[in-house]
Amino acid sequence: MPLNTVFKDNLLQDKVAIITGGGTGIGLRTAREMAQLGCTVVLSSRKKENLDKAVALIEGEGGKALAVECNIRDEESIKACIDTVLKAYGKIDFLINNGGGQFPSPAEMISKKGWTAVIETNLTGTFFMSHEVFNRHMVKHGGAIVNVIANMFNGFPLMSHTGAARAGVENITRSLANEWGRYGVRVNAVAPGTIKSSGLDSYDPMYKEFIMGYSKNNQTYRLGTEAEVASSIVYLLTPGAAFITGVTLRVDGGESLYHPVFPHRKILPTIYTNNCSTFVMEFAAAYHLPKNYYEKNYAISISHTSGNGCACTVAAHQTVGI
Repeated sequence: MPLNTVFKDNLLQDKVAIITGGGTGIGLRTAREMAQLGCTVVLSSRKKENLDKAVALIEGEGGKALAVECNIRDEESIKACIDTVLKAYGKIDFLINNGGGQFPSPAEMISKKGWTAVIETNLTGTFFMSHEVFNRHMVKHGGAIVNVIANMFNGFPLMSHTGAARAGVENITRSLANEWGRYGVRVNAVAPGTIKSSGLDSYDPMYKEFIMGYSKNNQTYRLGTEAEVASSIVYLLTPGAAFITGVTLRVDGGESLYHPVFPHRKILPTIYTNNCSTFVMEFAAAYHLPKNYYEKNYAISISHTSGNGCACTVAAHQTVGI
């Protein structure tokens, strides 16, 4: 069944893309959309089983895909991956550095081994994938690179290792955009907020529940979707983004803007009533609120309009997290 996409058919026809971490989650959703738009997608990760399932899914949807095992922490493995792609297709138009990994931990409990593993995967791996693709193909033919990072703009509590790595990638994005622009290479980043993705399944249930609660910390009052991140990545690869390079697109529903002084509010729909004396009861009944709802972090605003009779508009907002 075709995916819903905002992009026109065949937009990426005959293009070739490498997507690290392409076997699951955001990487897979991005690969599926790109394949539907005519791009041949090369999925890479360390887990062959995930890659094979992903390729079967994409081919079942009518797309073209290739699985290549690659450990982005290993320079020789990266070189072998690029060898395979160039031998198979002769070019690399796009690179999506989506592969990565981390684990939740208080900063004081992270070991050197754990720190190094995350930095080598999320920062060093991203750099050397870009380095190899540029030197082997894009230096002569141009192209576009998108680095997938994270919302680490206010620090990254319990994930200080990946926060440091992702911040490094954002800086690399700007550096490479400067250095490689003269060769026709655009380099951008996408910073997802809290996304309802299969990647959450890798975390401990208690930590997963904690993450799911992040939905109250953005302006949309919900988690983002893999599809919303994928469409942002795809956009940065299209001709529509031809004049964009060195930027980080925050796909987070305003999560990175969160501030405790002005907490986000869940907006409830508007109720219309012609009877001012009963609007409170109607409001409470419509939203199944307790009788003392007005004491439970709800704010009500009323506006009156002149005319025939009374047209009283009731709008309510539930303040969350106070």
